[in-house]
Amino acid sequence: MALDLEYMTGFGNEFETEALPGALPKGQFSPQKVKYDLYAEQFNVTAFTAPRSDNRRNWFYRIRPSVVQGEYEAIDNGLIRTAPITEIITPPTMLRWDPVAIPEVKTDFIDGLVTMAANGSANGQTGIGIHIYVANSSMEGRYFYNADGEMLFVPQDGEIVLHTECGKLAIKAGEIAVIPRGIKFSVELLTETARGYICENYGHSYVLAERGPVGANGYANDRDFQYPVAAFEDKEGDFELVAKFNGNMFRCDIGHSPFDVVAWTGNSAPYKYDLARFNVINTVSFDHPDPSIFTVLTSPSGTPGVANIDFVVFPPRWMVAENTFRPPYYHRNIMSEFMGLIEGVYDAKEHGFVPGGSSLHNCMSPHGPEAEVFEKASNAELAPQRYENTLAFMFESRYIISPTKYALEGTERQPNYSACWKGIEKKFKG
Repeated sequence: MALDLEYMTGFGNEFETEALPGALPKGQFSPQKVKYDLYAEQFNVTAFTAPRSDNRRNWFYRIRPSVVQGEYEAIDNGLIRTAPITEIITPPTMLRWDPVAIPEVKTDFIDGLVTMAANGSANGQTGIGIHIYVANSSMEGRYFYNADGEMLFVPQDGEIVLHTECGKLAIKAGEIAVIPRGIKFSVELLTETARGYICENYGHSYVLAERGPVGANGYANDRDFQYPVAAFEDKEGDFELVAKFNGNMFRCDIGHSPFDVVAWTGNSAPYKYDLARFNVINTVSFDHPDPSIFTVLTSPSGTPGVANIDFVVFPPRWMVAENTFRPPYYHRNIMSEFMGLIEGVYDAKEHGFVPGGSSLHNCMSPHGPEAEVFEKASNAELAPQRYENTLAFMFESRYIISPTKYALEGTERQPNYSACWKGIEKKFKG
């Protein structure tokens, strides 16, 4: 059930939008009185003094300021974890998981969050958290915000609507969405169930990958990122606001919908992107390019060229490399790689890596094509080939990714993952 929503376009633009005429002040942000007796409220995800190129903030014009809420109380964290992960030792073992099952009992987005891994420190504002969400119910009378990091949604199954303070975004498999740190939202299901991946970014907000020698076009284009228009609701009742703060979960009572923003302006709003619009750059001569050419979004670290997190996508594409082993080569890497599969088959892992599943290859842990794929690719006719039935992605980070206790000991972990390489034979003819 698709929704016909209106969007504004352009990555990181300074937007302005109003649901009622004249609700957005002109020429200033905080007049003595705002039209419709609204309250002006500034929302910042960077320090006031951050350079203009990095500075991100919004002005909201809302029916009530956000301070109108109850006192927070701690609640059970469930299966949600936050870096640093200290509950279990991180092994260098290559890991793979089956999909997390959709619950049979009524479960909304918050209750269906499962943390698979994390790195860095949420308190230190470095690193990431990697989660799976599974749900069979919309959030009813509940709202959520994350003070620890922005949230990148990668749906794998089902369609959802993200109701936010800035408006609504509808996303489904093949699309992504990002909700900035601190923005309040709820998740509505448009299908009976929903499952997907989340990368919680504790560090620098996502930016578009630089093109370098590629030039002015290619990769993800600014114009294809879509932002919501103002769409307020004036609703009162006995509601609950849930917060993720400093690695723990809290709740408070709230007597109204926090989606009461009648107008807003700024550059720190939720956005969505259709991965089919990613302009793949690939070899037209020989050798397999590094996966960095598939980077959609990146969160830079303090070291130039070394990412806190890269979001990399492997979409349908042509492969025409000559005299080349076309699947990803065997390698060991200083970066740590968490992969997921949205649909189809990943070319380096034709068996065991299924849609909704995931894998982790940590810093310096060897990985590459399974034995059967190696044999097939080594003897294939090198005609132009269309990779059609595939959509995989990778969260790649400079920091070692630590699995949670649930990930290492849960039923989804495949105990025999390394067996996919045991069939590799010695072929040396000296």
